[in-house]
Amino acid sequence: MDFTFSFGWMAAGLVIAAVGGAVVYFHRPIAENLASGVASYDKVKLFGIIMSVIGLLVTANLHIIVLELFVKFITGK
Repeated sequence: MDFTFSFGWMAAGLVIAAVGGAVVYFHRPIAENLASGVASYDKVKLFGIIMSVIGLLVTANLHIIVLELFVKFITGK
């Protein structure tokens, strides 16, 4: 797979990374209102960090390479 840059994927990745950053920043109110409160603060923050990393991968259009490696690992080819 050759690396190709795309402005569409860059815009989508920036949106995903921004939403992930907002989840990390506002993890307490999100956990209190949508999850089980104090017990899930770290889980919500972890979700936001994972979302930000995925957003950065999508921004650089590297998510396709990661998905191909995952499929090759699962299928053994």
